[in-house]
Amino acid sequence: MATRSEPNNVLHGTLAGIQIEPATSRECRAIAEVHVESWQHAYKGLIPDQYLASLSVPEREAMWLRMQEQQPSHLLIARDAGQVVGFVAFGASRDSGAPEDQGEIWAIYVKPAFWSAGVGRLLCLAALQQLDVEGYGAVSLWVIVGNQRAIRFYEHAGFVLAPASRKQFELGGAMLEEVRYVKAHAS
Repeated sequence: MATRSEPNNVLHGTLAGIQIEPATSRECRAIAEVHVESWQHAYKGLIPDQYLASLSVPEREAMWLRMQEQQPSHLLIARDAGQVVGFVAFGASRDSGAPEDQGEIWAIYVKPAFWSAGVGRLLCLAALQQLDVEGYGAVSLWVIVGNQRAIRFYEHAGFVLAPASRKQFELGGAMLEEVRYVKAHAS
């Protein structure tokens, strides 16, 4: 049996010590902190440093409070020793013209100290299982071009690059490009 000192050991489909559960409004501050910290690490070199430094935990907290109030079952957190170390937000695809049975992972972030420890995998699996239960046959997500860590993660989870899915947007004074990945079956 895994012990607390072995956080990377998998135990019956979950990581020892990691709990995945629906978020409540009480966790939105911690979700915002994970969101800002993970952006500042994951997007360094992709998004201008000035923009990353300007990210506001209170603004993100307000955003996640709205999300949690509107769709509480679509915002899950990962806890380790009582602390929020990651989250995933998901639901119906927001893409114009997407089939009604296509879900989407809107956001998935893990504290950098927990990267490559399996927390993101647990969050992704929990979201995919919930989307499957809700009847979504396929699941999509968007990733910024150049975010190789995320691309490897999604490809390992069974997502494939959707042809002709590139879109550009401006963020922090930089033009960025993102691409859509799709997993044919939610489960």
